[in-house]
Amino acid sequence: MLNFMCTTCGVQYNKSNYPPMYCTICSEERQYINPNGQSWTTLQLMKEKNFQNIIRFEEENLFSIQTSPKFGIGQTAYLVKNKGFNLLWDCVSYIDEKTIEEIKRLGGLDAIAISHPHYYSSKIEWAEEFDVPVYIHEDDQEWVTRQSDKIIFWSGESLELDNGVNIRRLGGHYKGGSVLEWQTGNEQKGVLLTGDIIQVVADPKWVSFMYSYPNLIPLPAKKVKEISEVVETLKFDRIYNAFHGIVKENGKLVIHNSANRYIEALEGTLFDT
Repeated sequence: MLNFMCTTCGVQYNKSNYPPMYCTICSEERQYINPNGQSWTTLQLMKEKNFQNIIRFEEENLFSIQTSPKFGIGQTAYLVKNKGFNLLWDCVSYIDEKTIEEIKRLGGLDAIAISHPHYYSSKIEWAEEFDVPVYIHEDDQEWVTRQSDKIIFWSGESLELDNGVNIRRLGGHYKGGSVLEWQTGNEQKGVLLTGDIIQVVADPKWVSFMYSYPNLIPLPAKKVKEISEVVETLKFDRIYNAFHGIVKENGKLVIHNSANRYIEALEGTLFDT
């Protein structure tokens, strides 16, 4: 029996003799089934094809992890080091001995936290290797495709994992969609790691908000206003998204201005048509 992984989103499933008929993550409007048809792989097959993880220093106590060549959605995971507490924020599907050794060299892991289902990837492989819990908001538990007692389903609007390290539920892209508030990062000015619950766009002076990115379905103006209001209460100045998009400074103002622009566009007051 094997843990099959969807090649389009990279999410791993419970052990089975045969691949599932379809990927539950990809078969709804926030993702998509590959036009060439549903396809599957396994971690062992990926190892045989010479995938690797590239771990980069981003800034003090923050490292990014990306898989090469690109696999699935192609997201970036982040290792946050917070005074003896190491957190993996979001996850990638690929993991091998070289990755494990490098993470251990950086101090190992104490926990994993994931923003939303598109980045569940092979979270249990990582959790079992480092013997740590995986924090997922309970509103998204229906999307978990590989069950484990390593998973902790948290509830409410926020969860403190360590001093100055908080998961904050914003919803939007997914009901349980969350961001990570790292208050001591960026020389105590704070960092917000957003996955794509809040998406840094091509011009990093702006961000955006979507229900579905591949199918270009926007969020309602009311929800974007709610997200902006919650973000105003958090401590951060810099933003990292899931695709290495970075707002280097004034992140809170960037989100505020972007939310206003987004709402004006939806309400038809931003421009004449």
